[in-house]
Order: sequence, then C-alpha cells, then structure tokens
Amino acid sequence: QVQLVESGGGSVQAGGSLRLSCQGSAYTYARYMAWFRQAPGKEREGVAAIRGNMGTISYADSVKGRFTISQDHIWNTLYLQMNSLKPEDTAMYYCAAGPSKLTDMEALISDNYNYFGQGTQVTVSS
Repeated sequence: QVQLVESGGGSVQAGGSLRLSCQGSAYTYARYMAWFRQAPGKEREGVAAIRGNMGTISYADSVKGRFTISQDHIWNTLYLQMNSLKPEDTAMYYCAAGPSKLTDMEALISDNYNYFGQGTQVTVSS
C-alpha cells in the first residue's frame, strides 16, 4: 500500500509558476510515478510521468516545455514544476504511483496506476 499526499496548489495569474509536491509513504523510485489532472466536466488527463531509477520521463504535449517532473528518491517525494501557466491548466492535480514497467504511451494513462493522492487544486486566472 502506498499513500500519497500532494501539496503546493494555489491560485496564480496566467504566466505565473507553481511547484507541486507529492510525499509518498513507501519507496517509489523504482515505480512509475505520475501527475494527472482533472478539470470540471472533463476526463482525467495524464500530465507527466517518471521512473526515476531509469531516467524515463514522459510529458503530455500540452505541457511540454512548461512543466518539469522530478523526483527525490531519498525523501520519496515527487515534484511538478509548472511555469508559464495558462488558464487551461486549471484543474485538480493528482499524484499517482504505478508499476515498474510501462511504455511511454501507457505512462500517461490513469488506468495503469494503482494509487492516487487526494489532489491539490490549481487555478490560473487570465
């Protein structure tokens, strides 16, 4: 069982930055870890995924060049640095822990992840 607790959400103006954190209760470095987001009335969307010990990272096209996923394996913490935020980035952001093996396409699909945190809200105003 892996417990995940997100923090760092908030309200910012377009063009601003936020850094999300996700504290894991167990060793997560050998798993795929990811950030997903869900806006009201929309399906959950994969944002970024990482398997730290393999150096494997995937990003959704909508956030490439603006968001950076990283991981601190010593403290079992996952991060999402979000720059140049846009109003369309507004959503509840969830941290997720998955298996040790996924393809690049599978890494951004929520059905492939076993554990999710409670979420942290990000609101970007224009």
